[in-house]
Amino acid sequence: MLQDIRDNSQGVIAKVIIGLIVAIFVLFGAESIIGGLTRAPGVAEVNGEEISDFQLQQGIQELINSIGGSAEGIEQSLLEQIAMNQIVEETLLRQSAQAAALGISSERIDRAIIENPNFQVGGRFDPEFAVRTMNSQGFTVTSYREALSRQMLLSQVVNAYSSSGFATQSELQTLAALSAQARDFRYVTIPPGTRTLGTPITDEQIAAYYNANQTRFVRPESVTVDYVILDKATIADGIVLEEGAVLAQYELERSTFEGSAEKRASHILFETGPSLTVDQAREAATAAIARLDAGESFESLALELSSDQISAEEGGDIGFSDGSAFPSEIEEALEGIEVGDTVGPVETEFGIHVVKLTEDNSAVFQSFDEVSGRIERDLKAAQVEQLYASALSDLSNLAFESSDLQRLQDELNLTILTSGDFDRSGGGGIFSEPRVLEAAFSDDVMLDGNNSDVIEIGGERAVVLRVNTTTPEGILPLEDVEPEIAVALRAQMERDAVAALGDEFSTLLESGSDVEEFLAENELQWRTETSVRRNQSSVNREIVEAVFALPAPSGSDVTRSQLTLGNGTFVLAELMSVTEGSFESLAEAEKNAMRESVIGDLGSSELRAYVANLRETGDIIIPERELSADTF
Repeated sequence: MLQDIRDNSQGVIAKVIIGLIVAIFVLFGAESIIGGLTRAPGVAEVNGEEISDFQLQQGIQELINSIGGSAEGIEQSLLEQIAMNQIVEETLLRQSAQAAALGISSERIDRAIIENPNFQVGGRFDPEFAVRTMNSQGFTVTSYREALSRQMLLSQVVNAYSSSGFATQSELQTLAALSAQARDFRYVTIPPGTRTLGTPITDEQIAAYYNANQTRFVRPESVTVDYVILDKATIADGIVLEEGAVLAQYELERSTFEGSAEKRASHILFETGPSLTVDQAREAATAAIARLDAGESFESLALELSSDQISAEEGGDIGFSDGSAFPSEIEEALEGIEVGDTVGPVETEFGIHVVKLTEDNSAVFQSFDEVSGRIERDLKAAQVEQLYASALSDLSNLAFESSDLQRLQDELNLTILTSGDFDRSGGGGIFSEPRVLEAAFSDDVMLDGNNSDVIEIGGERAVVLRVNTTTPEGILPLEDVEPEIAVALRAQMERDAVAALGDEFSTLLESGSDVEEFLAENELQWRTETSVRRNQSSVNREIVEAVFALPAPSGSDVTRSQLTLGNGTFVLAELMSVTEGSFESLAEAEKNAMRESVIGDLGSSELRAYVANLRETGDIIIPERELSADTF
């Protein structure tokens, strides 16, 4: 009835979209029937249901996508085995759901497609875009609906387990006793720093370290290159527009500009027909207006009264119009009102409407001062693209024809530059670009001495290079790495000093000696932590893990742990007491999270057991397959 409104409106009207989907389904459905006449033999069978090779290949591709899009280094037979296992289990669950009379309605599938953000443009469902997206994923509309139906059916089974589980108070208390456990402890840290600064590092030590660690001081193969750069920014700097060009373009744009206005409206429709006369509809509309004047919301009345149930679900919204989308009577009624105003009764061929203007957007052409800068940039950009494309073609030809870069400099007015030394890991500027590095170290450039091909960088620059000098791989001389070695030796001396000091402190503690004097002499002190939990972030993670690995002390005793942190700091910790966690003491958010975790784990365990039982009792046939090299 309101198809004319909806076809021209930009609002999301679900019935129209579903109608389009149905039309598309008919087309793709016929195609799928024709294709089904030549179906390939199956690769497995589950309770008499055949699994096709297409399903298997699709499952393998989904598996590859889930692990990052590359199956390099993974055995093809392993990929097939995992994918086949997933398909078999999904088939068993689906068959079980169907046997239990579970199902997904066509309307629910349509709604899921419409609400899928991957099928929307600007927040609105786009049927053509949806079909293209499905096709790009290897689906026809029919096969996508089937896959979505299977997925939603499986979700019903999974949700049945996850939502029906429960956690007993005993289970929660046992888990909380461990996860919410708190510990009191103290610890001493001995960090490396300046403990060995008075101890010199001799030339003999440096030389010995250098000789024993030659592989650490390998200088990689490196090059310097000569190169030229074609840069759009440089071309732009040389462009001077003709006098009056900007003004002429402004006048052209203004002359072709069509001022536009879009209005958005909502309506409450009283559809006329056998059950409602025009007079009755007009009375109902007048009564609705009175209720609006009394303060009731337009949206709630639309949902209660409107014959157009689809727009009613959106608060009566019928989308945007440029003056031609709505019936002419509604367009005229909207002309004289402000945003937020309501008008009616309005009679159209569809019935009697109460109409509300919700948005009014007008477009006015800007002044010359406002747009002159943008127009100048656009005109220059257009010239830059033309000049760059022409120069890029010339650069490519000259780079191939020339034995050096001189012709490129002379004919294209490009400056020959020389890089610093860099290796395959890259240098600064453009020499960090992978394609530039690949060209510089290619056999054609580095060994044969040719110019490189044109290398485009980010669409804004292009470079051609040739090798200037090559430095082969070798061992760096001692004088170049002496400071690095000195730092490494000093760091090792500090670690050794810290370890020795830590051992001395530990020995004193174990012997029962008074350690206060030792702590004072070495500027160390105990740090006490109370009621620390496993996930507490205010204490070093390594220390917390070490403390929670200790057994609980008995009586007045303590248990100790010593460790070296990743930064070389020695730590000695004493565990003094352990307080078991209590579920009742947890915050409400922690209780809920723990309860959901237990229920989720139980549900997953029960689901795995259910699937295992289905496999054990099912009739599953998976013939042996020989994999060809082009299977994947």
